[in-house]
Amino acid sequence: MGAMAKIPHSRLAQVIERFDEVEARMGAATEPDEIVALSKEHAELRDVAAKARELSGLREELAEAEAMMSGEDSEMAELAREEYHALKQKVPQLEQDVQLMLLPRDRDDSANVILEVRAGTGGDEAALFAGDLFRMYQRHAQLMGWSVEIVSLSPGDAGGYKEIIAEISGTDVFGHMKYESGVHRVQRVPETESGGRIHTSAATVAVLPAPDDIEIEIRQEDLRIDTMRASGAGGQHVNTTDSAVRVTHLPTGIVTTSSEKSQHVNREKALDMLKVRLYEREREEADTARADTRKSQVGSGDRSEKIRTYNFPQGRVSDHRINLTLYSLDKILAGDALGEVVDALRAEEQALKLAAMEGEA
Repeated sequence: MGAMAKIPHSRLAQVIERFDEVEARMGAATEPDEIVALSKEHAELRDVAAKARELSGLREELAEAEAMMSGEDSEMAELAREEYHALKQKVPQLEQDVQLMLLPRDRDDSANVILEVRAGTGGDEAALFAGDLFRMYQRHAQLMGWSVEIVSLSPGDAGGYKEIIAEISGTDVFGHMKYESGVHRVQRVPETESGGRIHTSAATVAVLPAPDDIEIEIRQEDLRIDTMRASGAGGQHVNTTDSAVRVTHLPTGIVTTSSEKSQHVNREKALDMLKVRLYEREREEADTARADTRKSQVGSGDRSEKIRTYNFPQGRVSDHRINLTLYSLDKILAGDALGEVVDALRAEEQALKLAAMEGEA
């Protein structure tokens, strides 16, 4: 990356003024919706406003030291010169920190997500791998302080899952999890393989943003709602009532199901999932229309794209989008070190966005 462009003072002032305005309005707000919106914006601006103040203060100190360097008092000028050079060394990192914090965010970065993990090619081994991936995400969510609620699942014949869908709620979930969409491939010797041959199988992961304020109108006449008997782990029936719900959106053919709770709750969950799917459809159409923006993003979220390989014989995980290879497969698949992979992907995306901004400047 080249030299960091200097952030205009007006931009720093704008961030600080907006933060102060939000903070002042929070103290006077009485409407619940306004309080929630202001609290969210306050949380998003707090850190960048603090850094902007720090950078503004540093620039003022630099200007003062520079002015004193040309004073008649030679001893004071020398002290000012030393202070100037010491302060000057802090500027590049602080400029970069603020630049990164000011980068345009995906509008859904702060949203909760619907996580879908499905077994791909590889039969029973693919279902087992889908189970491994889901447990990895459960553990990562736990470490991040998020909550995970299973919406529906279809167990594999030998364990794991043919499909499992869950809602993950917390702070900035989509901003962290969006890099996981795509095909994950595993290379290992299955426990059932007597010859000890390495088997390659795959699972598909989809991460869909589920913001609280999705505004999509769904007409009742566009829906077909069916009830069915719910199944639990191992395929046994959870109960003898038809509590699971399947919703079909007739204009698009999108189908959503929920089978974890009562029929009434399952109906609500399935309709919520339908809204998320329709919202994702709108997102994809908008992204296609703005295809050039994808150049500054790591991975398109294309679920047919092979994004990562987990190689057990070598104990390695390779992310193909950024040519990252880590020899800590056990810790990553356990969920304890997945953050290292996500951090590398986020850093690469930030670098691409910075380069794009500097190219436009």
